[in-house]
Amino acid sequence: MHSFRAPRAKQPESLGKQCHRSPDRLRQRCLVAFIALLLASCTTQEPPAVDPTSTRYNVLLVVFEDLSPRIGAYGDPVAHTPVLDALTQESVRYTRVFTTAGVCAPSRSALITGVHQQTLGTQHMRTRSPVPGLRGGGPIEYDAVPPPTVRAFPELLRAAGYYTSNNGKTDYQFGTPFLIWDDAAAPHPWRGRPTGQPFFAMVNIMTTHESHLWPTEGQSDNRLVEFIRERNQRELKDKQERTDPARVTVPPYLPDTPAVRADIARQYDNLSFAEGQLATLLQDLKADGLEAETLVIVTTDHGDGLPRMKRSLYDSGLHVPMLVRFPDRRGAGQVDDQLVSFVDLAPTILSYAEQPVPSFVQGQVVFGTDSAARRSYVYAAMDRHDEVPDRLRAARDERYKYIRNFKPQAPFFRPLSFRDQMPTMQAIWRAHAAGTAPPALAALLSPNRPAEELYDLQTDPHEVINLAKDPQHHETLIRLRAAYDAFAARAGDASEQPEAKMIARMWPGMEQPVTAAPVVDVRAGRVHLTSPTPGAAIGYRFSGQQNWRVYTQPLVLAEESPGQESTVLEAQAERYGYERSAVVSVPF
Repeated sequence: MHSFRAPRAKQPESLGKQCHRSPDRLRQRCLVAFIALLLASCTTQEPPAVDPTSTRYNVLLVVFEDLSPRIGAYGDPVAHTPVLDALTQESVRYTRVFTTAGVCAPSRSALITGVHQQTLGTQHMRTRSPVPGLRGGGPIEYDAVPPPTVRAFPELLRAAGYYTSNNGKTDYQFGTPFLIWDDAAAPHPWRGRPTGQPFFAMVNIMTTHESHLWPTEGQSDNRLVEFIRERNQRELKDKQERTDPARVTVPPYLPDTPAVRADIARQYDNLSFAEGQLATLLQDLKADGLEAETLVIVTTDHGDGLPRMKRSLYDSGLHVPMLVRFPDRRGAGQVDDQLVSFVDLAPTILSYAEQPVPSFVQGQVVFGTDSAARRSYVYAAMDRHDEVPDRLRAARDERYKYIRNFKPQAPFFRPLSFRDQMPTMQAIWRAHAAGTAPPALAALLSPNRPAEELYDLQTDPHEVINLAKDPQHHETLIRLRAAYDAFAARAGDASEQPEAKMIARMWPGMEQPVTAAPVVDVRAGRVHLTSPTPGAAIGYRFSGQQNWRVYTQPLVLAEESPGQESTVLEAQAERYGYERSAVVSVPF
């Protein structure tokens, strides 16, 4: 394991330096009445200017959609990935990285917080549908409410002085809290920031997504299908067909048909096409003179978008590539085979940025002098997918995978409207109806599933030989079963109760709760902001400012700028999953 770490940067003041004592209503009213008088000759002090000589490194996190390690540098002989292959030569290549779910929204909620989705209550796919006319499948549309201490790590970086940006895809299932990003739909990842300010940029590359495998020919009465067909025609019009379907490998759990081979070939070609976006990012870093100041991490949100890959707890749905290019190219070309979970990204990036790792985080630091001992296990969960309820859990070590099925009286494959639009899924249903499904696929279509599954990934990488009842592997079964049970006891599991009850606990009366407005308190020349809602983050800004700042400590009052007649302090609060509070405006 490598020990890489950025040089120590000057630490910001503690995020915990906040006033915990809220005034009562009478005192609050009196204070508001006096604030204008008190602030008539003073204003808040602006944050110190960014030091252009700061050693705090930038972080660029690039996340492809729906992609297993179909990369030449990972040993795939069919892949045409020159950009990723070249980046691999400059990076540490991590070979055992696993997401916490085989589907995007639960996985992304764990990535952005460092907390497993079943702890957050974001485990069901999905809580709200982003597509008009497509329901998520839950009892109601809702935003999950994580424990009050939880924060997305970009918000913590932003509070510490980083510029944070996203290119539009958030998908955390607890809403899109307004303080996480300086720009949640940035036209460019870093060029919108003030000169010299360190940045954290998350760029999502969409053209490898499952839906980009859907056909572009023909027309459909289905509004969603027609929307995606037209989008694919537009977004993939310059894509080249490089992959010969005859050369691809069809896994044993899919029917070997021309349609399936064409989908697999299309997956390769979509990645080859999507590489162009990564190439542009890397070129922009170089053109802006930022290569030697920026940590680059490239990964994907879960495994391939093909059936039994996406939405599964098999490695085909969880195993993802991860390349880490350090600013000084330390470890370039090396391979790291330690187990890495997606919940490890948040603490690792915070540690690299020299920020404290909060106690709510369930992951561990992967690289740096703060890195922990090698993991023994990674864990994953599978719950409702759109209209199809389910509940499975998994624990994996370096060789074996354990899966527990909480709903064994149902087949793995059931009709799922979104997935069923894919040609490969239609080929699966045809094989099932004709009785021609290969044995590994027939098992997935069987009316029942085993309560427990155990696989030897070394001898059975496709996970089709269940060893759970094999006496020779009994000790391994007991060990992994105990590992999962210990993890579940630590992490908790919101799926222990029906989804409707979980929602009612988060949203009393099945109505979204509203964050209480911030309370403004002025004492000894400082403005204190608090919210009566536990776990609410507070943002503030002044007249003429568009972006909200993250409130971390009392605001210091200074002399009013010459010629400034008046200004207004605005404050707003939001707990994740709650409706945002009203804005409190204080003129002075």
